[in-house]
Amino acid sequence: MNYTYILRCRDGSLYTGWTNNLERRLACHNEGKGAKYTRTRRPVELAYYEAFQTKEEAMRREWEIKHMTRKRKILLIEHRSDNEKAEGADKESRR
Repeated sequence: MNYTYILRCRDGSLYTGWTNNLERRLACHNEGKGAKYTRTRRPVELAYYEAFQTKEEAMRREWEIKHMTRKRKILLIEHRSDNEKAEGADKESRR
């Protein structure tokens, strides 16, 4: 599986990348072994991700997100967060 992700940095900035191992890549960013951009903005937290079958799909989505405005990226993050909350509430109501 391949992933496109957005990190929220300590200074509030957003970083977008892609990987084939999300947990390992997040750990690398927080250990200072990730992208040069995130090295001085640690700790970082995973704010958003999407999964893809191929590396090419993940890289294409990374390019698309990197060309979005900050406002659009925040809306993307918030939309995913709202969907996850709704899914959690739906699961709770079924119990």
